[in-house]
Amino acid sequence: MSDSSTHAAYSTQHTASGGLASTRIFGLPLPLFAIAVGVLIVSMVTDTLPTGMIGALLIMMLLGELLGFIGDRLPIIRSYLGGGAILAIFGAATLVYINWLPQSVVDNVTGFMKGGGFLNFYIAALITGSILGMDSKVLVKVGARFALPLICAVLFACLFAIAVGWLLGFSVQDAVVVITLPIMGGGMGAGAVPMSQIYEQLLGQPASYYISILVPALALGNVFAIIIGGLLNGLGKRAPKLTGNGQMMPGVEIDDRESTPEISRLGIGLVAALTFFVSGQIIGSVIPLHPYALMIILVALVKILGLLPDSLNESAAQWFRFVARNWTFALLFGIGIAYTDLGQVIEAISITYVLIVFAVVAGAAFGAGLVGRLVGFYPIESAITAGLCMANMGGTGDVAVLSAAGRMQLMPFAQISSRLGGALILLISSLMVPVLFA
Repeated sequence: MSDSSTHAAYSTQHTASGGLASTRIFGLPLPLFAIAVGVLIVSMVTDTLPTGMIGALLIMMLLGELLGFIGDRLPIIRSYLGGGAILAIFGAATLVYINWLPQSVVDNVTGFMKGGGFLNFYIAALITGSILGMDSKVLVKVGARFALPLICAVLFACLFAIAVGWLLGFSVQDAVVVITLPIMGGGMGAGAVPMSQIYEQLLGQPASYYISILVPALALGNVFAIIIGGLLNGLGKRAPKLTGNGQMMPGVEIDDRESTPEISRLGIGLVAALTFFVSGQIIGSVIPLHPYALMIILVALVKILGLLPDSLNESAAQWFRFVARNWTFALLFGIGIAYTDLGQVIEAISITYVLIVFAVVAGAAFGAGLVGRLVGFYPIESAITAGLCMANMGGTGDVAVLSAAGRMQLMPFAQISSRLGGALILLISSLMVPVLFA
């Protein structure tokens, strides 16, 4: 069972015979959960919700779990659009867009997600625990084959965008530079922002001008990546031969075993995750790569070389499972508030623009899935990790896509796509822009 499915089973228990009386959200009986939500609402109405971590985490956990509970039970959303994951994100974004959340609450959650580092905290646990909890032989065997699907995801994304753009009268330059590259660029901080600076240097307009052009493509591409992730999950249930249900390749299993959690081990796993995260920051001050990418490389090397005892590896894996089980919907709700501007997505919508963005994401998934199968991966897992996780909004998108696809244990490979793949896109941008706009 994947971490996301385990989380869903844990947080939304329900028996047919008991009806509402036996319904549980986040492990709480429905009346107790309703009381907690009532307290939250009163605190917001009376402006007494604490700022900082307490207020932010309470609203993210309660409303995130509620939206996740609803999304996992709505027929079409549950089956095809990512279920609770997509409703947690876009439900939160909608609450902000229609001004149903006090601005002080929105600012607090945004500050907690960004300045407070909750996203980094979550991703650090996932990267460290998922890699250290993996068999080192599996890590080597899968990682060595991953580069080709990654490169082909970019190639097919460009080809699909050019083809659809040509049919709709959209220039090749704009289809590639304005839409494809920002979507495939690894998110805002690692992709669109440095890409806008590259464009400023090469094309002459201010970086802020290019940001306003790149962000809608990035946001809409992230939407399609989440939706296609949910669709691929549904496809895997109907065509079992195309999927390993969270395993990257036949005969090589990413161990997703459960073990009895130990309080002391959770603390050790937390320290390990934070230490590796800070190490990535230190190395990043010397080597010009994103700290997440460097963290992945560092954790993978430590695992492959067997430098840590099994007890510490297990501690990191237990902390990863704890974080994924308890805070996934909370994080997704925070992503909806802090990173998803529904207004920008709506403004970007035109038939031509939407079709080209969809072509980019679909092309990335198709190329990664097709070539992934040729190198021995399951097509769906390859399409999700090497394709969709290149076409989303970096770390936030990885969590959302893997949650929608029900394959959270693939986070190490998703992060390879977002971080190392994002660095590849920046390199491609610096080379292609002068050629296309010469």
